[in-house]
Amino acid sequence: MDAQTVVELSGMTKRYGGVTAVRDLSFSVRRGEFFSILGPSGCGKSTTLRTIAGFESVSEGSIELNGTNITDTPAHQRETGMVFQGYALFPHKTVGENVGFGLKMDGVPQSERENRVTDMLATVNLDGFEQRMPSELSGGQQQRVALARALVIEPSVLLLDEPLAALDLQLRQDMRLELQRIQDRLDITTIYVTHDQEEALSMSDRILVLDSGKSQQIDTPRQLYNNPNNQFVADFIGEANVLQTRFKSADKNVIQLEPEFSSMETVSVMENGFEGSAFSQGEQVYLNIRPEDIDIHPLHESPGDGLTAEITNKTFIGKTTQFVAAVGDGQEILAEASGLAAQQSIDTGDMVSLTWSRDDCTVIGGHAWVLSNHAGGQRIHMNSLVSQSKHGSSDGHHTFHSYNSSLGSSG
Repeated sequence: MDAQTVVELSGMTKRYGGVTAVRDLSFSVRRGEFFSILGPSGCGKSTTLRTIAGFESVSEGSIELNGTNITDTPAHQRETGMVFQGYALFPHKTVGENVGFGLKMDGVPQSERENRVTDMLATVNLDGFEQRMPSELSGGQQQRVALARALVIEPSVLLLDEPLAALDLQLRQDMRLELQRIQDRLDITTIYVTHDQEEALSMSDRILVLDSGKSQQIDTPRQLYNNPNNQFVADFIGEANVLQTRFKSADKNVIQLEPEFSSMETVSVMENGFEGSAFSQGEQVYLNIRPEDIDIHPLHESPGDGLTAEITNKTFIGKTTQFVAAVGDGQEILAEASGLAAQQSIDTGDMVSLTWSRDDCTVIGGHAWVLSNHAGGQRIHMNSLVSQSKHGSSDGHHTFHSYNSSLGSSG
């Protein structure tokens, strides 16, 4: 562990009887970093946080804090502060008593304790709230009290277990900004657990994506979104059209891919961080194209190399409008557009032309199944085939030549 590493997990596994909740997990968190653990319900993210805090034992592997192995150290002897989803405030104690509880247990003198509580309440914008009771506070204020209680003991690492989940949307957005402000001001190492992609993307320096207790990718928010390692990450971080092809060759910064049918033409894609040398000719790989990177043109304004499709669903979601477009035999792809023009000029039943730029695509490996939530709320199994337009285009646009999807349940 180097001097800038605060927390390090090495091969950490947690079992409950015959069930493995977390499997062989390794990662490190640097000093002052805001590190998020992101994944669906039941993926092991809260279990991981609780093992770092000492509330759960480790079945295999180790945990180090500031270079010291704390795998078997009791929770109260670890230099961690934790904020729970339900806040866990003492209902019979005042705000000041709640915030100062950890200091009292550590034997901090009353005068020093009161000063530190006052300073910390000011940090979380609760000046003068010392004598209030938890029942007199709003949800956001209770969350700030829980945060102040975790921070006042001056932990080496702050652990946050979905602390915003119980708040309404506007308050959640406000508290997200508040958490960032406090974390930046105190420069405290933070590990944040959430299932909310937007929270993780907007707040984090780096993100660990978990699925079924296994690490899928650790990277910056931008890299996770633009260069997912596999199909699970591509789908879980935002929405994705994943297009099935086979690897042909790689030369300099360009990758050549072949769709599944040999009669279809080769697709040229920019590498965008994908290592072509890691794959052999004919190996199955996938293109990841985000719905917002698909351009929708009224048919009479088609650039000439687009795919003709029919809009079967149009959903206004505020800042953008989502479109489900049917191609071929009613097969569907998801596209997204912003602005009044898209809202007003394209309607359900319209025939349109779809294009995308090869510069906006990424290449990923993985399994054939991708679950992608489209405007109808169902999940799509996307086995899509892409080909370059026979006529080509100087701006690098390609067309969806064939698209196969089967609808399944949303469970």
